[in-house]
Amino acid sequence: MMRIDAIWLATEPMDMRAGTETALARVITVFGAAKPHCAYLFANRRANRMKVLVHDGIGVWLAARRLNQGKFHWPGIRQGSELELDAEQLQALLLGLPWQRVGAGSVITIL
Repeated sequence: MMRIDAIWLATEPMDMRAGTETALARVITVFGAAKPHCAYLFANRRANRMKVLVHDGIGVWLAARRLNQGKFHWPGIRQGSELELDAEQLQALLLGLPWQRVGAGSVITIL
């Protein structure tokens, strides 16, 4: 398995016709660089398709996922151009679940 230290989500939609080079250029534009052992997530405007670009330290991998029903719970652009997710949030996102309610973001601190 590939080592992934950080998972970054871009809030602006990306054209899903983009190939590896275009997705890599988008990562550099949005995040400033494609860092080793990081995953970068993009969705289309409807949020029913997602592309993930992973830099494994040697090269890049590009994967795609499509939901047949429903859509990914993608944050709006007003929350910034990028967000960092943890592994638990990524798993929820990939399943189409509301990932914002999972992981560190769901900690209760006040009664």
